[in-house]
Amino acid sequence: MAIDSATTSNGAPANAGAATGSSAADRVRSPALKRLTSKAPPRQGAVVLALATAFAVAALLILVGVGSLIDQVLLVPPLAASAALVFGAPALPLSQPRSVVGGQLLSAATGFVVLAVGGSSAVAAAVAGGLALGVMLAARTPHSPAAATAVIVVLTEPRALTFLPLLALACGVLVLVGMVAGRSGRGARYPSYWW
Repeated sequence: MAIDSATTSNGAPANAGAATGSSAADRVRSPALKRLTSKAPPRQGAVVLALATAFAVAALLILVGVGSLIDQVLLVPPLAASAALVFGAPALPLSQPRSVVGGQLLSAATGFVVLAVGGSSAVAAAVAGGLALGVMLAARTPHSPAAATAVIVVLTEPRALTFLPLLALACGVLVLVGMVAGRSGRGARYPSYWW
């Protein structure tokens, strides 16, 4: 098999663009510009973006509404981040019900243990956030927003018997609305798995 030895003035093979399907503009682009080119996945279509946004807003408003009805706060900041995962990246393992519900509840429980042992302080909150990651990984329920739940538990000192059921309810709402969104026919089906 013969190797084509023809090269361009910059030393690149003359037929490199043809073999890789790249355009002439790609071949002359400087290395600095190539480093600035995004490797992010392509943007979703307008309908998928609108639906993901609408379902996320609806889920968070449902949390506010249910919280008002029962005179409790259901919308805590980590749940907004959980909604971003469920509706913005529904196929990720971090977004699946096992991780959303399990990760949040295990992290909250970790926060309560740290609170009981170390009290409420910034140092204890940092320890709780880090330990929550280890607990989630050991349980195979990774959910990054949940580490913040452990921090919130240590810093705000809620009552466990009130906070944990409310957190479970809120996570259930996110998963249920995620299921409705996942059956809209647009974007990824949710959930990919339950357990």
